[in-house]
Amino acid sequence: MIHETIVTTAAADGRVHIAPMGVRYEDDFVILAPFRPSVTLDNIVASRAAVLNFTTDVRVFAGCVTHCATDWPTLAATRVASVRLAGSLAHAELELHELRDDEERPVLRMQCVHRENHAPFTGFNRAQAAVVEGAILVSRLFMLPADKVDREMAYLQIAIDKTAGDAERTAWQWLTTAIERHRAGAQTPGHAACAPTPR
Repeated sequence: MIHETIVTTAAADGRVHIAPMGVRYEDDFVILAPFRPSVTLDNIVASRAAVLNFTTDVRVFAGCVTHCATDWPTLAATRVASVRLAGSLAHAELELHELRDDEERPVLRMQCVHRENHAPFTGFNRAQAAVVEGAILVSRLFMLPADKVDREMAYLQIAIDKTAGDAERTAWQWLTTAIERHRAGAQTPGHAACAPTPR
C-alpha cells in the first residue's frame, strides 16, 4: 500500500525542500524511493533525516507539483535535523537506516524516531482525493497521453464540483492551469499564471 504524504527535508545550509511523495511501510520502516535527480534524496543523504507530514490541505500537493506555491510555513522538527509543515495534522520524524543505491531510483529505509499529532482529522473529502489524483497526473504529463489525462481530469472534476471548498478549488485551478501551460509548450512552470502563494 502506498500512502500519499508530504516529505520535508533541509539542506546543510538550512534551505527547506517540500515534496509530495508516495511512501510505503515495511515492518517498522518507512520506504522512500525518489527518482533521480531528487533534492529530497540529496538532502536525506546529507542530513540522514526527513519528516513525513500528514495533511488534508491539498494545496500543498498541487502547489508543489505546479510550482504555483512552494514556500509553505515550516517549523523545526523535534528530534531530527529537518523541518515539518506548520499546518500538518500530524508528522513523523525519520532517520536514515539504510540506502539501497540505484542509478534511477534509490530506496531509502527510514526509521521513525518521533511522532506528534497537532490537529484532529475531521473526515474524508472527495475533492481532496481528486486534487491528490490530479496532482499525480500533472507530475506525469511528460509521459501520459493527453486523452488519458483529459478523461481522468473530467471524472475528477465531478468530485470538485460536488464537494470542494475554497482550498480545493484553488488547488484544482493550479492543476488545470499547469495542464494548459504544458500543452501550450511552456518549458518551465512559472508563478505568473498562478494564484498568490498561501501563507
